Amino acid sequence: MIKIIFEPAQNRAAAYDGDKNVGEATYLESDNTWTIDHTFVDKNYGGQGIAAKLIDEVVKNARVEKAKIIPQCSYAVKKFETTPEYKDVLAK
Repeated sequence: MIKIIFEPAQNRAAAYDGDKNVGEATYLESDNTWTIDHTFVDKNYGGQGIAAKLIDEVVKNARVEKAKIIPQCSYAVKKFETTPEYKDVLAK
């Protein structure tokens, strides 16, 4: 069972299979704006929707913190383009 955990001290959402880190979405934080700069999922865990769940977790926590997001890595850019529900956190 994959668990998605938000780890604000490391500026990331991480995916774990037990104790093994199998993916992450990282962001840079500046002036209440989070720039998602990297999304990674271990190739052995691909095709399970983990990357999407990682971005969802960052977005969920950005809403709580009232932060805006700049999607920078290619996966985050595509995810934001295809997910209208994220418009409220998209930095203009």
